[in-house]
Amino acid sequence: MRTKLWLSVVLTAALFALFGDHQASAAILPNIDISIGGESEEPNTSALSLLLLITVLSLAPAILVLMTSFTRIVVVLGFVRMSIGTQTTPPNQVIIGLALFLTLFIMAPTPSEVNETALQPYLRGELTQTEALEAAAVPMKEFMAKHTREKDLLLFMRYAKMERPESVEDIPISVLVPAFAISELKTAFQMGFMIFVPFLIIDMIVASTLMAMGMMMLPPMMISLPFKILLFVLVDGWYLVVKSALLSFNP
Repeated sequence: MRTKLWLSVVLTAALFALFGDHQASAAILPNIDISIGGESEEPNTSALSLLLLITVLSLAPAILVLMTSFTRIVVVLGFVRMSIGTQTTPPNQVIIGLALFLTLFIMAPTPSEVNETALQPYLRGELTQTEALEAAAVPMKEFMAKHTREKDLLLFMRYAKMERPESVEDIPISVLVPAFAISELKTAFQMGFMIFVPFLIIDMIVASTLMAMGMMMLPPMMISLPFKILLFVLVDGWYLVVKSALLSFNP
């Protein structure tokens, strides 16, 4: 019954709009006016906050990858899978999920500090939006600067022709983020090399043994894979890898 009523209203409005009097049609159809900011020339705070929130959400993947410990952890876990020789085991979803939760565990103190120094004062009205953003950037800068090599930081500072900053707060995000990213990649590859060495030795031993026995047609990977998995299980490899990743951020 309600559907038929709505259809009759729509059809009546369409007929009045096409064939009827304009005033009659205006009386049937509601007047809808959408505006942002009202009649005042001052910007609408809620609209700006919504725009800022959408911008932050769109940049969330880049923030997660380039400004946290996620890059180092996911690269190291990828090296573990590659060194053992299991093609898709564990699958990418498991590796990314584990890296994500380890990142949340490692980064937990930093968001807590951002909440205390920036978010809560902003919600209480003690800080403006600009001041809150500047205060929120300080803990992130401190975390990234702690794990950024001075050589990598100087590379981007010299390219930008910047003077040497007096404190971490004076380093721009545009300089600190790429320096932190390449530092994390270098550290991850160093850890990946150390993971590769014992499994490479197993591959060499198996290949040499098969060649000495004349079994050249038998793929060495087929024989070495069970031994590498057995070694990884016996030494409790996942525990050691995760422990190394955690200790690398808290030496």
